[in-house]
Amino acid sequence: MISRRRFLDAAVGAALLAGCEREKSRVVPGEITGASFRRGHRLWQGGRFPVAAETLRCDVAVVGGGIAGLAAARRLDRGGTRNIALLELEDEAGGNSAFSANAVSAYPWGAHYVTLPAEEAGEVIALYEELGLITGRDGAGRPIYDERALVMDPPERLWMLGRWQEGLSPKLGASDVELRELAAFQRETRRLRDARGADGRRAFAIPVDRSSRDPEWLALDKITMGEWLDARGWRSPRLRWFVDYACRDDFGATLDQVSAWGALHYYAARNGIAANAETDAVLTWPEGNGFLTRRLREGLEDRVHSACLAWRVEAKPGGGSVIVDAWDFRLERPVRWEARAAVVCTPLHVTRRVVPALRERRLAPPPDPAPWVVVNLTLDRRPAGQGFALAWDNVLYDSRSLGYVVATHQRLDRPGADAPTVLTWYQPLCDGPLGPERVRAMERTHADWCELALADLRRAHPDIDRSVQRADVRVWGHGMTRPAPGWTWGGSREQWAEPLGTIHFAHSDLSGISIFEEAYTRGVLAAEAVAAQMAAV
Repeated sequence: MISRRRFLDAAVGAALLAGCEREKSRVVPGEITGASFRRGHRLWQGGRFPVAAETLRCDVAVVGGGIAGLAAARRLDRGGTRNIALLELEDEAGGNSAFSANAVSAYPWGAHYVTLPAEEAGEVIALYEELGLITGRDGAGRPIYDERALVMDPPERLWMLGRWQEGLSPKLGASDVELRELAAFQRETRRLRDARGADGRRAFAIPVDRSSRDPEWLALDKITMGEWLDARGWRSPRLRWFVDYACRDDFGATLDQVSAWGALHYYAARNGIAANAETDAVLTWPEGNGFLTRRLREGLEDRVHSACLAWRVEAKPGGGSVIVDAWDFRLERPVRWEARAAVVCTPLHVTRRVVPALRERRLAPPPDPAPWVVVNLTLDRRPAGQGFALAWDNVLYDSRSLGYVVATHQRLDRPGADAPTVLTWYQPLCDGPLGPERVRAMERTHADWCELALADLRRAHPDIDRSVQRADVRVWGHGMTRPAPGWTWGGSREQWAEPLGTIHFAHSDLSGISIFEEAYTRGVLAAEAVAAQMAAV
């Protein structure tokens, strides 16, 4: 017997396909860009790489140019270690915080905001002060944030029942029972923001490793978020959608695939302090976290070796240095670096392939990251819709997408309804087994992705096809890690993070949560450990 969920999914799918057929006559210009999976798949295809005849030398090799790699290289550089080689697979460093720009606006390809840091995130606070995002302090010592970076009003809205409502909590047309469950859940997450363990630490902190180790809280890592809701008798479809949306938004996974600890962290760790903003406010820019990527890259350009696949990192026989073998796709030749130390800042499914010595540890495999698709739609006018006004974050109720953010929302001149804009539409591909989802994602054409995004958006914007001028697509085959039950506090994560002699590791995968703050902090701490290790020799 077919389930109601599967029946609804099939019905929605049929409607989307019908919409696609209706509009298929129009070809939207654009391309699939970035995220060069063909380069990365060289590691999985069993092909052998030749070894370079010449060896280049550096003090530290940083493998991976995402936020952790950029943070590590920047910290080393500012600490006096200038001879750095940063190897990055893509054409530009940035990882999930990549961005682009066109004549209308800059726009993100992935991460598009950061939350206000709390006291535990000292490294992040110091960075924001250095970048001028924190412009001062009030009499109580609370940070004052640059108003241009704080998300402008209105921050978010939700499409349901044929109109837009303010905020993302699905209250429009809700019954008394549904409203009570939503309110009870929100009271509980507010309580958890202030909760501390017997060790005095916050129950949920950013960075993750500064959270409480109290067994009461760690037990939440052993069950799924769905089971946690079941235990409280909270079964409202609206509440379930609200929580499932948060899990898909932050982890690319459903509430039945994410631990209760990880899902509650999404809500309860947002306890930042600011003199001029609410605790749950966010910082954002037209290019999303690409703003931070750009600032972290400043001064490192001559040390970044892009289009470079590092395929082996190991200690030199006899010790004393690290050998990094790579393939340069621009020059079509092998390259080798010999370094005093290395910081490997790649996702864990890559790390276990490029660092052979890790095999001796017999580490538990990390959670499989979900594939994602991001479509940047350039429109000749802002989209119209019934109800609440266009916001920065615009979400469609009961959609498998995450909706879209508006790149021009942060502009101080606030363009009018007839002004062009860029919408960044997101969808995690996590509704089936991830292997087949990945294969289907790689097989889809530019036209397929355009129709998927436009069919979704036509629900709220029936005339969107007339205003779309261009659609650019990026597919993330391994988007970001997920805090599966047992991963965050089961012990495996810590084992993956332990250095191998002078080979250190830094990536948000090691935190189980793929956010800027985790990646940046891990990069800084790894760089400091490397610097101390080299100074002691």
